Amino acid sequence: MRAYLKPYTKPIALIVLLQLVQTLATLYLPTLNADIIDKGVVKGDTGYIFRTGGFMIAVTLLQIICAIGAVYFGARTSMALGRDVRGAVFDRVQSFSAREVGRFGAPSLITRTTNDVQQVQMLTLMTFTLMVSAPIMCVGGILMALNQDVPLSGLLLVIVPVLGIIVSLLVRRLRPLFRGMQERIDTVNRILREQITGIRVIRAFVRDTHERQRFETANDDLMAVSLRTGRLMSMMFPAVMFVVNASSVAVLWFGGHRIDSGGMQVGALTAFLSYLMQILMSVMMATFMFMMIPRAEVCAERIQEVLDTETSVVPPVTPISSVTRHGQLELRGVEFRYPGAEEPVLKDIDLIALPGETTAIIGSTGSGKSTLLGLVPRLFDATAGSVLVDGEDVRELDPATMAELISLVPQKPYLFSGTVASNLRYGKPDATDEELWRALEIAQARDFVERMPEGLDAPIAQGGGNVSGGQRQRLAIARALVRRPEIYLFDDSFSALDYATDARLRAALARETRDATVVIVAQRVSTIRDADRIVVLDEGRIVGTGTHTELMDGNETYREIVLSQLTEQEAA
Repeated sequence: MRAYLKPYTKPIALIVLLQLVQTLATLYLPTLNADIIDKGVVKGDTGYIFRTGGFMIAVTLLQIICAIGAVYFGARTSMALGRDVRGAVFDRVQSFSAREVGRFGAPSLITRTTNDVQQVQMLTLMTFTLMVSAPIMCVGGILMALNQDVPLSGLLLVIVPVLGIIVSLLVRRLRPLFRGMQERIDTVNRILREQITGIRVIRAFVRDTHERQRFETANDDLMAVSLRTGRLMSMMFPAVMFVVNASSVAVLWFGGHRIDSGGMQVGALTAFLSYLMQILMSVMMATFMFMMIPRAEVCAERIQEVLDTETSVVPPVTPISSVTRHGQLELRGVEFRYPGAEEPVLKDIDLIALPGETTAIIGSTGSGKSTLLGLVPRLFDATAGSVLVDGEDVRELDPATMAELISLVPQKPYLFSGTVASNLRYGKPDATDEELWRALEIAQARDFVERMPEGLDAPIAQGGGNVSGGQRQRLAIARALVRRPEIYLFDDSFSALDYATDARLRAALARETRDATVVIVAQRVSTIRDADRIVVLDEGRIVGTGTHTELMDGNETYREIVLSQLTEQEAA
């Protein structure tokens, strides 16, 4: 808050000034009321009553104006704080590599960006509207009470510490409960996200009951923590009100004796009671804030954890923005290891992919194919060795330049909510309709897009939920083709296509990308058997390189993969 409120020092100073004036006006009113009783009512001076009453109305109007102004500027500043923090978290998450995103998890990042920021924002609003005035009210009330009657003010030495002890004990127990509540909100978000995304799998395996019980368990855990928190919070106000009411009785008791002995006037007792209420109300406002602080503190820690996390993909200090564009891709001695892992995922990878050629990567599940491909566009960085594009290390390339050189079609193609055209123009906003139709034709997607009533303006749901898996893959391929880069990376991007569509697409793709570098990761042998170079991965190492025929004759790993899908005759 200290960092993100710094640009708003002037509005904050105005809020403090308005709260100061408003609080001083509130503190002055009981004294005026006491004067009306002692100097006007008791003495029968009607003129004094009207004059002082009119002055009280003016003071009240000033108080109202200042209160409205403080709330207005406080709300604007706190909302601006929320906007800035959400923007900072979003920007930080956008800089994360796949490693950092996997560490936090999407549900937790969503909760931190929304619910956690909202809690901090609400605390800021309450600080500006309540907390700023509470200490002024408390200190000013004590001074004004002393001005009315010093002996009676001795009660404050007992009342205020008792309230402080009660509040501190309850707040101390609330903090761990609030942390548990935020963690359980993360869990509910994660389970709900999984169930919405995987609804087809759940239905297919008739796991509705299991998933319902799983959600109910997480929901019940959240409810249990919320109930424990609510019980503690519900004790706070009755405890404070008990002290307030007991204090009022004590003041009336001892004040009555003071009036009877002539040491105090009736108006002074009335004013003292008002100041006592103001002091206790300020303590109650502080109590309300203390109830919010533990949860907001936990949320702030979670937000700060994201903001303090540095991405493992560090942008270059002096980025290279101009390269000789040939499209040559080279990996030299590349190794990739996840933090804390005993063994690297990739080891001693040496690979060259040349323009005008198709390089295929194949291997068993978990051999590191997708990880290898992800190193090229810097979804994560190699922990050893280097990845070179046209002779330049990708870690030194300007991200915008690299984006122009490389197009990646990920293993799980994702479409954004919008239209077919908006998704295809994602990497090239100025692409013409003709370019879009050409990309769709190459990707074998033109036919189904033309069948849509709106054509290129046909709506696409979030994630591409309103199109089939094969259509989603073809649209993702078309999106990559629109950019016409020097290097195409296909991460198992043909798996959802039937063999006939796969063959047509690859034939059209070969004509379109004959001058570009094409790297294909695939599980299906028929997709990569005609590649100029096939790289075989096994447990993170390259165990063979060559054409289909060469590898069938001399590489047992490749031969096993092929024969698990094709017969000897088909393989030949």
